Amino acid sequence: MHELGVAFEIIKTIEDFAKDKDIKHVKKTTLEIGEVSTIVTSYFEDVWNWACSKSQVMKGSKLKIIPIKAITLCDNCKKQYDTIKYGRVCPYCQSEYTHLLQGNEMNIKEIEVE
Repeated sequence: MHELGVAFEIIKTIEDFAKDKDIKHVKKTTLEIGEVSTIVTSYFEDVWNWACSKSQVMKGSKLKIIPIKAITLCDNCKKQYDTIKYGRVCPYCQSEYTHLLQGNEMNIKEIEVE
């Protein structure tokens, strides 16, 4: 389960930002997580609460997750399609020459502070 390591890295990033801005407590963090990012959101939510309890700045911080839809582009016909539904093979022309446009990323969208 790599979610714990990811949670600690995000918390560290937020703690560094909070220190620079003299923020004492983060009430809520909103993350954008791609559908194919390898993060299992149910696991991530569990470890988030535990990891936040180890940080003075993040203690009790709530988590909001906004999913990022996975979209693939076909290099052959130039059409975009739902990656989860169709995988790597284009549903329009059956080409395997495709690449992921979005859905693998993870972003800190916003933090709410006191």
